[in-house]
Amino acid sequence: MKKGVRKRAKNKIILETILVFFIAIAPFLYKIYDYFPINEDGTTSFFGMVVGANGFEDASTFIWFLASKIVPLYLLLFWFLTSRDWWYHIILIPIAMYSFQLFEVVFDSDLQIDTKNTLWLLPVCMVVIPFVYFIRVKLYDKHVHGIDLEAIDAELEELKSNKEIEQVSNLDIPADDLDGMNQESIAEELDRKLSTRNLEQAAKQFQLRLQNLLHFNNK
Repeated sequence: MKKGVRKRAKNKIILETILVFFIAIAPFLYKIYDYFPINEDGTTSFFGMVVGANGFEDASTFIWFLASKIVPLYLLLFWFLTSRDWWYHIILIPIAMYSFQLFEVVFDSDLQIDTKNTLWLLPVCMVVIPFVYFIRVKLYDKHVHGIDLEAIDAELEELKSNKEIEQVSNLDIPADDLDGMNQESIAEELDRKLSTRNLEQAAKQFQLRLQNLLHFNNK
């Protein structure tokens, strides 16, 4: 047991260390375009890969644009994954914005950037904003107005249960039988008492008592 707890604690510390490291180097990654030498044709090399201008003035400007999107994007992702606030889902909107901007500059063939991604954000906003607003309303009603919907639902269920017990008591069911309500439902109780088989047995018992009273013999 302790070994499992220690392993989870170790993995958590390693993960948090990685997050802290990338947060700490974020300013340097943002300025990474200053550290690449630019060739005469406007390209640069990165671990043996040639990076072109991709429609920008040179590769340095292209890398600057990528860094200006990637760095805020992964910082927002870290915030979203570690946040415990009730409104953290709203962070998905800027995450989607930076993601669409990166997608547009890398895969779009035209020379215009940051133009279409606003329309792409509309479906995300239509899902995230009402969801966050619904959570906000529930919290506001509970902590400000004192309205706890879960408590109200529980109270309604209790009232419904008490009403069903009252209806059964109106059928003149003996009190000893009501003690078994925790073991069987009301519907099962009524079915057991008013079933056809039980009525037949009651009729036979009445018939035997009547025959004994009149001194008839069954042969």
